[in-house]
Amino acid sequence: MAALAATAGGALGAPAAAEGETPPGQVDFPTQCLAPQEAGLPPADGRTTARITVDDPAPRLGDTVTVTYQVLGTPALNPVGGELPADTLTPAGRILLGGAQSGEVTVVGAQRNDPVPAGAPLPAVTMTGTFTVTAPGEITLAPGPYTLHTGQLVDLDTSCTASGPAPAPVSARLTGTALPTANLRTVRLAAAHGRPGAGVKVTAAGFPPGASVTVAGRAGAAETADRVRATADGLGTAVVELPVTDRTTTAVVAYEGTAWSAGQGSGPAAYTVVDAAPPPAATQKVTATVEPGALGMTQAGEDITLGAVPYGGGGPAPGRIGTVTVTDARGGPAGWSLTGKVTDFTGPGGIRIPGASLSWTPSCVAAPGSLSPCTPGSAGAVGPEGALLASTPDGPLAGGTFTVDATVTLRVPPYTPPGAYTAVLTLTLS
Repeated sequence: MAALAATAGGALGAPAAAEGETPPGQVDFPTQCLAPQEAGLPPADGRTTARITVDDPAPRLGDTVTVTYQVLGTPALNPVGGELPADTLTPAGRILLGGAQSGEVTVVGAQRNDPVPAGAPLPAVTMTGTFTVTAPGEITLAPGPYTLHTGQLVDLDTSCTASGPAPAPVSARLTGTALPTANLRTVRLAAAHGRPGAGVKVTAAGFPPGASVTVAGRAGAAETADRVRATADGLGTAVVELPVTDRTTTAVVAYEGTAWSAGQGSGPAAYTVVDAAPPPAATQKVTATVEPGALGMTQAGEDITLGAVPYGGGGPAPGRIGTVTVTDARGGPAGWSLTGKVTDFTGPGGIRIPGASLSWTPSCVAAPGSLSPCTPGSAGAVGPEGALLASTPDGPLAGGTFTVDATVTLRVPPYTPPGAYTAVLTLTLS
């Protein structure tokens, strides 16, 4: 495990509509706008024309999405007694989230407008904001209340809300994608070889509690006749005795379901059946045994310090994990995988930055003489569910020494309160 610490310090629109067509996402709904009491104006009833766009229609969990709320037409009127000067109107509003994720997004706009004659409708405004995706599935975005603030001589707020029997219609949709989950299923043997018919103690771990687990012998890509079944305990572990009678068995695997798969099965653990047939008369059998070793890793350093981010703008906090050296001396056909997962970052007052805001770009190099090629995991979010850092494939004979590294980046949201934010990154080799 390693601790990570970070110090905090234009939207893409939908496709343009053809002339005469309604732009995608544009909606219209009945609205009542309440003028400030100082203006002495009655409520203004009419319709709001609005449009919401997002910069990423298919974000992953933990991603920050920028949203744009355009009020293209409003029944709100100029609340001042005369002409409203240029650049004295400031809009603010809320976008209502629905579907897979609920809540509100606060949006604000720049103080930018042309002069507005006395008694004329207030002009179109554009507001932007951000939110973090926390749930997988379709998320809907609908226009919420908005306020038009005029700051000429005195501060006046005109508040507008949907007035129909139904809320404002959905204007935009996006689909949150869950982070890929790492397969942490493993199998461990008490012995790496034995005579035909001998039993070997097998520990299968990393399975869902209560899952039905099959432990089976394997010869290359095919299963042999050696097979037992067990139920995983409350910790997801099953311990069984597997009689190995098939002389072709070269490895042992464990899996859920009717057949082994990469998503629901462990990598194979090497096993050798030692032939006990007597030698012919007047001959002697000479046997030398190469003892298999273990799969292990070491990591340089303990803590990771990310770069500082200035307060206000947010942005990336870069860094690098401690270099990991993986040694595979098992001498069998099994490859390995190295995965990582990270907790949320916790800062002053318990404020959190989601662990899914941390992404990495892995690299992996096999030392000269290694039998297996090493493949780095894909660049992307790490998150609490985990992601692949590096792996080697199964093969007729696998093994070697491998150097694994990764650059990491934490995306710090704008206006995150200053201070140190700390999380724990856990690496698992299986």
